[in-house]
Amino acid sequence: MAKRDYYEVLGVPRNASEADLKQAFRRLAMKYHPDRNPGDAEAEAKFKEAKLAHDVLSDPKKRAAYDQFGHAGVEAGAGGFGGGGPGDFGGAGSFSDIFGDVFGDIFGGRAGGRRAQRGVDLRYDLSLTLEDAVNGKEVKIRIPTQVDCQFCGGTGAKPGTQPKTCTTCGGVGQVRMQQGFFSIQQTCPACRGTGSVIEEACSHCRGRGRIQEEKTLSVKVPAGVDTGDRIRLSGEGERGEQGGPPGDLYVQVQVQDHPIFTREDANLYCQVPIGFVAAALGGEFEVPTLDGKVMLKVPAGTQTGKMFRIRGKGVKPVRGGPVGDLVCRVTVETPVNLTERQKELLREFEASVQEGGSRHNPQSHSWLDGVKSFFERMTQ
Repeated sequence: MAKRDYYEVLGVPRNASEADLKQAFRRLAMKYHPDRNPGDAEAEAKFKEAKLAHDVLSDPKKRAAYDQFGHAGVEAGAGGFGGGGPGDFGGAGSFSDIFGDVFGDIFGGRAGGRRAQRGVDLRYDLSLTLEDAVNGKEVKIRIPTQVDCQFCGGTGAKPGTQPKTCTTCGGVGQVRMQQGFFSIQQTCPACRGTGSVIEEACSHCRGRGRIQEEKTLSVKVPAGVDTGDRIRLSGEGERGEQGGPPGDLYVQVQVQDHPIFTREDANLYCQVPIGFVAAALGGEFEVPTLDGKVMLKVPAGTQTGKMFRIRGKGVKPVRGGPVGDLVCRVTVETPVNLTERQKELLREFEASVQEGGSRHNPQSHSWLDGVKSFFERMTQ
């Protein structure tokens, strides 16, 4: 009887990856394994066929020989690698052995103790003034860190003693539990995957093998950062376990409120209050910037809310781009705490303005005309 193509047996293309081969074999094994089909000779034959196909194609050398010479390239006695005939399980073992790696991945990995784990990332909130955020600055920060206990050398055991091999798992850090035809591999509950137990804990670190200290780091804040930006310090996070690499430290920037300026992207905004006489007659006013003072020219007849833009006096963004602008919003201030003489002069001024009609107060007269028309339409 002619042998079927191994790729056809597993139902995969000839360029299938190792993961594709494993997934295809698991699917067929779940369906045809003798443990699930007792007494079914046809299912057993299909399982053996799938097992042989997987054994050949999952081995790079055997697969290369099979791709070049076909079945002759991998059969024993024909110059091939050999690989067991259809009647040989090839070390398949029980159904649970085949799927042990599936559940091992879920419940903590294969036997051999706890794997090296990367340390967790840490976060530090850094508060900056607007000036420091715009111009950049180097700051020193102090953060907590975990270091090996100097008394026990990081073992967690009382000085003069050593951790002992876990008797529950035999030092591998994993135990296997049988549930029907499934064999589930999971972390040893006695040693928590370390493969060893501490009978007498170190009194200084309480068996953890680490103590907390503080370290000082220098952080270079680039010019132009804003609230929400993060600065990454590689390898300055929590140290890893079982020889794993440390995590990273992320410095989260928070810019403090400024008494004069507010920032939106690359632009700065500020309020410039002026008296109503200056607004009426116009003039020049000194306004601050983050790098000095500039003169702002206000034309006659300026109204509250008028915006004036001073080019290039904003922020250069940290990610590149042109420098922003300083936008000044004028607010006309009404005089308060007037003397009787000042009030009298204002009344005289008001009377003279009224004589000019809408010429002096165009917005006011336009608004009053609109109100009058509104009420007239309501009464019709």
